[in-house]
Amino acid sequence: MTPEPTFLQSFRSPVAPEPATGLLSMTRQAQSPYHRELGEFRVAYSKAGSITSLVLVLLGAGLDLAVYPDRFGLFMVARVAIALVTLAIFLALYTAYGHRWVQHLTLLWLALPQIMIAWMIAVTDGVHSIYFVGLQLALYATGILMPITFFEGVAFGLFTYAVYLLACSLNSAGLNDMGRFMGNSLFILFSAIIGAGCTYFNERARLQLFGLQREVAEKNATLVSTNQALAQIKGHMIQQEKMAALGTLSAGLMHEVNNPVNYSMMALNMALLDPVVGQSADLKESLVDAKEGLARVQNIVSDLKTFAYQKPGEDSSRIFLLEKAVLSAQRLTGHELSGVDVQVHWPQDTHVRGDEPAVIGVMINLLSNAALALRKAQRAQPRIEVAGQRRDGRLYVTVRDNGTGIEPDNLTRVFEPFFTTRGVGQGLGLGLSVSYAIIQRHGGTLVVTSEVGVWTEFAFDLAVADIAA
Repeated sequence: MTPEPTFLQSFRSPVAPEPATGLLSMTRQAQSPYHRELGEFRVAYSKAGSITSLVLVLLGAGLDLAVYPDRFGLFMVARVAIALVTLAIFLALYTAYGHRWVQHLTLLWLALPQIMIAWMIAVTDGVHSIYFVGLQLALYATGILMPITFFEGVAFGLFTYAVYLLACSLNSAGLNDMGRFMGNSLFILFSAIIGAGCTYFNERARLQLFGLQREVAEKNATLVSTNQALAQIKGHMIQQEKMAALGTLSAGLMHEVNNPVNYSMMALNMALLDPVVGQSADLKESLVDAKEGLARVQNIVSDLKTFAYQKPGEDSSRIFLLEKAVLSAQRLTGHELSGVDVQVHWPQDTHVRGDEPAVIGVMINLLSNAALALRKAQRAQPRIEVAGQRRDGRLYVTVRDNGTGIEPDNLTRVFEPFFTTRGVGQGLGLGLSVSYAIIQRHGGTLVVTSEVGVWTEFAFDLAVADIAA
């Protein structure tokens, strides 16, 4: 016997089976996954087979008319009765009951024509009846086409021979022609052996096919997992390149912008001290507005210093004020948040430990997404609420907007790399996946909840810094 394929070993039950060889071993080792798939396979084939059997039983009336015209009416009643029972079984296969008992129902509709043919043999010519050929054809068709087990095939063959023997014995002539009976018996037994052999190899083929399908499915799952990991790595690299570019830009801005801004601020301060300015309210208001504008530029440059002096990932466990980091993110997304009421609620102490530039990047992403949702929703009072709460050594942060919300189908996918609902060219779909990885790297979790058309809330947590230590 050919050794059992190695892939079948994965189907073993937790309790090791007793030693066995051949198909018995394969049948015992093929556990629930194979049987579940085989169940669906059996249902489909049983439906098709039962209808085919029903049609053939009715078409056999032509043989009755040709060979036994005097018994045509009686045989027709029997054929219609068998056809109706087979139809009932066919309809039952569409129910949960039929799915559960498909194996028994299949064997039942297979046995019904055999019983009918055996009865016809008994009431006609016994061992000389041509109907014994019908028994053989059923054995061949069952062995070749129907997904029954080897043992079921053997049992069906023995059952067929048993009803034939009983039919010949009950005939009025009995077994008077023993030579003819023996010849017919051999033909039926040969057919039963061939049918059982077909079921054996068919079952082996099904087991091997299922094993190959499982192997392919596992490799595909590994491939999908690998692709997702590569996509995440690609997203992290793109984000790091962005942060590095922002750091280079920040360093240049500090040199090129800071000095002119400082000169301008000094000039404005001196101008405001001039007595002439005090005599013109409009001039003074203009100079004050210009000073406030330059102060905003100074704040933005100051926020960008974070990226210039620290590359992402460096000193990722330093202590910083989350309140200040969020304020930096607000200023850096000031244009997108224009017209939005941003409400911030913090506990007394917001010192946390982590990678400040990375956390600022997370907040920029969350605020930008919230601003986009608010623009889509076109709220009369667009609002974003940022709140923090200390609990169990962690600072829990929530960012909630009253925008469009997220569809339930998309809610579980928002953190997937390259998933986006924006138009082509409006985003790569990496922001939230990278943000998720950043928070995960900090030992926290980034989660999302939403009500479609009402609100969306992102929440994450960071380790609280022990200042006293």
